[in-house]
Amino acid sequence: MSEVRVLIVDDQAPFRRAMAAVVEATDGFVVVAEAASGEESLEAARAHGPDLVLMDVNLPGIDGLEATRRLRTAAEPPVVLLLSTYDEADGEMFVAESGAAGYVTKSAFGPDRLSDAWTASTG
Repeated sequence: MSEVRVLIVDDQAPFRRAMAAVVEATDGFVVVAEAASGEESLEAARAHGPDLVLMDVNLPGIDGLEATRRLRTAAEPPVVLLLSTYDEADGEMFVAESGAAGYVTKSAFGPDRLSDAWTASTG
């Protein structure tokens, strides 16, 4: 299996670094790009063709939900996993609204949750 190419999207640099550390610590995953806004995420996705996008819900400009909706219209859309500080119940609503593959709270995000979410979204 080839590596899962990951785009990290969060407006807070410390959390982008934390997510990158989780991705790099997870076997079979590699960070290919980072973005700090919804608009940047669309540009980065076009430029880097990630398999998976880790998308913060609250972003400047277009939010993570709208960016996810736009990413999902691509000919070969990436899997999008939403992350935020909202609880899991809110996350399910975000998934339904945006077409994302899943939701994980930032506090629960780690290598196991990353691998599980990828496996669940790709069968």
